[in-house]
Formats: sequence, structure tokens, C-alpha cells
Amino acid sequence: MLQNITKPGVFSLALGLPAAELFPTEGIGEAAARVLAEQGGALQYSATLEPLREHIVAMMAKRGVRCTPKQVFLTTGAQQGMNLLVRLMLEPGQPVMLEDRVYSGFQQVLEPYQAKRLAVRRDARTGLDLDAVESLLAAGERPAFLYTMSDGHNPLGTSLAAEARERLVKLARDYRMPIIEDDAYGFLHYEAQVLPPLRALDDQWVYYVGSFSKILAPALRVGWVVVPEPMVFRLATVKESSDIDTATFTQRIILSFLDSGRLEAHLERLRNEYRLRRDALLGALEKHMPKGATWTKPTSGMFVWAELPEGTDTTALLARALETEKVAYLPGQAFSVQGGRSAAHCMRLNFSNCEPARIEEAVARLGRVLAARG
Repeated sequence: MLQNITKPGVFSLALGLPAAELFPTEGIGEAAARVLAEQGGALQYSATLEPLREHIVAMMAKRGVRCTPKQVFLTTGAQQGMNLLVRLMLEPGQPVMLEDRVYSGFQQVLEPYQAKRLAVRRDARTGLDLDAVESLLAAGERPAFLYTMSDGHNPLGTSLAAEARERLVKLARDYRMPIIEDDAYGFLHYEAQVLPPLRALDDQWVYYVGSFSKILAPALRVGWVVVPEPMVFRLATVKESSDIDTATFTQRIILSFLDSGRLEAHLERLRNEYRLRRDALLGALEKHMPKGATWTKPTSGMFVWAELPEGTDTTALLARALETEKVAYLPGQAFSVQGGRSAAHCMRLNFSNCEPARIEEAVARLGRVLAARG
């Protein structure tokens, strides 16, 4: 997909890329220069940085989460954080609980373990089917964990309601089921009401995964997990076996950037711009989508989930969209658990990586592809 969408002239609503023109390039450049000028050992092997963990504690507090630096473990991006947690918690063949539309990168994490996947419905309109979660647990299923995104869901673009968060955490506590909460998009919120993540409701059964990739720059490859303190040593042992202490240079750059006090203004700029792009996408869908199509209206994150009339095959349609109109999206099938066909008529659309005028043109092109389909 990356090769296809980077061809000249392609209008992409596909990959979840942040806007490169909004990267805080000047601030990161100044931070890198300070690190190289002032820290002689910046390019050497080193332990992870306690002051960076302290900054993350302060960031988490703004999300409504109370934690300590000793509960924060730094990782090489959120993807590694999820990978390390799964390595600690999952035995081959053991069951895990997933939503039936789930981030494809997490499915890749599970592949080596041949896990039994307990899929529960997460509907774009009604949310996570908590009755199904409870029924599975009450029937005796004991998954190693449940994986979810409470805000800016990838791919659905939805967020859990307050009551759903409370009930889900209570189920985790009652049935002793850990939750891996992927909050990669939690700092990108666009409405007045901002709900705290699941980790704010429980500090023992919710393992939180965060990342600087979507709020600073992906290439820095720094993320974090917030877990009960006894798990940190175990995570460190597993991480050392895979990459020792990589990314400590970029950890220092991020620390220097955070010390400069620029993060809040940068986040506000991202929220304002992405809100405009979200609204541009929603407006374009109203104008150009065929009758019978529906879509989500995200309050956070980078994605809109569109459902086309039954019988539409968005996987087959993608090749035509690229060939005839040079427009790209991700087919819903890419996010289905265990290869089911229930999302074959759906597509995920990204709004963060295009300016509003390009979003309008991309959706107009997509509309022509759908109209030509008949």
C-alpha cells in the first residue's frame, strides 16, 4: 500500500500518517542540537531517562491518569509496547479477546502465537458489545487479555462512552482479565468533552500503551507503557533480548523538546488543524457518497469508517480506484478478525495526511469510482 499511494499523483486517504508539514521541525532540530552540544554521552549506550518518564507522568495526568515514573516503561514506539506485553502475557494457543474490527498491526503481533481469537462486536454506531464480553467470560472463557482502543479507534474512529468504560473495567476486575489499552490517538481530541482512558479507572488490570509517533513524529520511535510496577523489570528483561536500549538518542531529543515547554502549543495546533481536516472529510462524504452509505463522526483520532451498501467489495474496488482515479483508501477487510467477510463493504478513510482541498478532491474521485460501479 505504501508503494501504491506514494506514486505520483495519487490522492491518499489510506495510511494513518500524521501531517508531515505539522511536525515541530524547528523545535525538534533545536532539541537535537542542544543534546549533541550539551550531552557528551548522547550517542553512547545508556539507561532510559528518568526525567522523560516524569514528563510522561505529567502528560498522563492531563489525560486523567495517576501514575508514577516507576510505572512508566519506555519503548521503541507503541508497536513494541504492545509486542512486549503480548510476549509476557500470552502462551501459544491461549485465547485472547478482540473486537471484530481491530488494528491490523495488533493482529500481526498475535500471529506467532496462534492464539484463539474471541471476537466481540464493536459497532460503529452502538459501540462495544459488552453483553457479548460478559457472556464469554461468564461461560468460562479466560482470555489472556482483551485488546481495545477507548479513543480514536483504529479503524472505526469511534470512542467508548463513559458508561461503557466503567462497565468494561468492572468486568476486567471481576473476571481478572487484563486489558491492553492502545491510546495512540488519545491526545488528538476535537470536542469539548474528553473522557479519561480506561487506565484512569483501574491501575492493576489496565495496561496502557502510549506513543509520541502521532503527536511529535513517527521516526523518533518512542512510546511508553504504564503498568503495575512489578511488571517493569519483566518488560525490561524481554526488551533487552530484542533491542537492548535503542532509541535513547531520540528519547533525549524528546526530553529536550518537552523541557522547552512547546508540547501544549503544538498539540493545540494539531487538534485545530486535524479538526478542520476531519470536518472537510465529513462534508465531502455528504456531497459525494452514494445513497445508502453511512460513516462515523470521530471525536478523536485520524480515521472515519465508511459503510457502503451491502454487496460492495471495497477490496476489489481499490485496484480500480487507483487505476482510474488515482485515489486510495484501506478496505475494511484488512481489519476483520480471522479473515471474516463482515467488513467487505467497508473502508477506512484517513483525514490527517491531506489538506482540506485535497480531501475534497480525493472524495470526489472516490465518489466517481463508486458511481461507475453502478
